[in-house]
Amino acid sequence: MSLAIFDLDNTLLSIDSDHAWGEFLLEQGAVDPVAYREANDRFMADYQAGTLDMADFLAVALKPLADNTPEQLAAWHQQFMASKVEPHILPKAEELLARHRTMGDTLLIITATNRFITGPIAERLGIEHLIAVEPECIDGHYTGRVKGVPSYREGKVIRLEQWLEEQQMTMDDAWFYSDSHNDLPLLEKVENPVAVDPDDTLRQIAEERQWRIMSLRD
Repeated sequence: MSLAIFDLDNTLLSIDSDHAWGEFLLEQGAVDPVAYREANDRFMADYQAGTLDMADFLAVALKPLADNTPEQLAAWHQQFMASKVEPHILPKAEELLARHRTMGDTLLIITATNRFITGPIAERLGIEHLIAVEPECIDGHYTGRVKGVPSYREGKVIRLEQWLEEQQMTMDDAWFYSDSHNDLPLLEKVENPVAVDPDDTLRQIAEERQWRIMSLRD
């Protein structure tokens, strides 16, 4: 029995759920139609380039959580799941998850997208364990701030090590599936790194290091 770790965006999903949530908010008229779109697209490009300033990104990404009631956010997220997420859950990803369950592995999603967005997605995929960016919540309301270390790049390793200690588990024979070169710090830590529909940078590195490369796209 091993630990099977999965990135979420553009790995188990064929979209980036963080960017898609921003697009959804724009469609609802919940954010500034010019400034927010520019920021949402710019942060996506920075992420792909490996130059994302996580603090700047989170200041923008978490603000709508603080600006709206929990009831409104819950209603929006239900619509978001139906319209933006469900059509982009990859059948081959669900087959991969099922294979690891059959082997008795512990399944874990680790993502740089915040828990408000990803918690229901992990639940939909039947994955109990989730490490995500943690939006601070006080008395049931989001503050717009982040709690703890963001699970991004080296932060994924830090958060995973904390989680392993809490769970009294090890990384022995662990798997990690990801599409992004931003996840190299964690891919380099596991015995079974897998590049899933990788970006060009990760594909080149995976080929050089003879890591497994696979596709979950039809």
